[in-house]
Amino acid sequence: HNYYSVFLPGHSSSSHIFLLLGMSSMLRQGLCISRGILVASHFRLSPTDIRTPLYLTQMKHTPVQYRALPVRMMGTSAGTGSFGPMSLILLIVPIGTFCLGTWQVQRRKWKLNLIAELKAKTTVPPIDLPQEFAELEDLEYQQVRLTGNFDHSKEIFLGPRPLLVGGDVHEAGSGLISSGQSGYLVITPFKLIDRDLTVLINRGWVSRKQKDPATRINGQVEGLMELTAVVRKTENRVPFMPKNTKTSTVFTYRDVPAMASMLGTAPVFLDAVDTIPGGPRGAQTRVTMRNEHLSYILTWYTLSLATSYMWYRRFIVGKILM
Repeated sequence: HNYYSVFLPGHSSSSHIFLLLGMSSMLRQGLCISRGILVASHFRLSPTDIRTPLYLTQMKHTPVQYRALPVRMMGTSAGTGSFGPMSLILLIVPIGTFCLGTWQVQRRKWKLNLIAELKAKTTVPPIDLPQEFAELEDLEYQQVRLTGNFDHSKEIFLGPRPLLVGGDVHEAGSGLISSGQSGYLVITPFKLIDRDLTVLINRGWVSRKQKDPATRINGQVEGLMELTAVVRKTENRVPFMPKNTKTSTVFTYRDVPAMASMLGTAPVFLDAVDTIPGGPRGAQTRVTMRNEHLSYILTWYTLSLATSYMWYRRFIVGKILM
């Protein structure tokens, strides 16, 4: 206010205010024109365009040029053949699966030899029951001869079990047939005639209706008998299988020491080969060997081949599999 009063003496305060507003407007227009000149010089506008509104569509600019950049491979450069830590880590997959396939080849050879050995034991002529129990550890599935008498007053049962037809040594899924019938295996003490020894004999399978000995009187043979039987070992309880009880005469799995303790016999368990007329059905030796190693071999070697090819394309050729 004092500034304008110096140059305009004698004017009223209102005149000073109007003059101040007018010069402020001129100052703003001057600043806008200055900014317009700077913008025009940057965007190459003509002088006439400075007085017109600036729109992006009126601005002349140089388009940005784009170009494809080469893809740098993870752990190596494409086509360079150099290897980084990631390439070496991923190489473990094909090598590891190849080793697993080779291990399954060895496992299959071992299983085939074991099956052949067990089959040989079931087909060789029966031998006399060894004098020492320790010898039986290596004779499972070996047929033995023995002579003695049954004590039918001390029967116990193992089951429930299905009736087996064609009992022998088989690979899983072949030969051995289980009928739909459910029953029990009859376990009876057998007193040897040539020594002071009583063993356990699995006489065979009976249906649930024949569990009572009174329903199969003709099969309860008394007197001296000669038997051919197969040596069996004790059986471990599998998960979720009910436990055996000390007071029950029905066992869910073949616990030879517990059976022998209950009946007062030696811990020797034998499966009868023949069937006594009117009695339990013999030949209930169940020997199944799972042999799925061939499918495992194909699986591991296929994975090794596929991952090897992917690794080659990824780190040797330098191409990404889409």
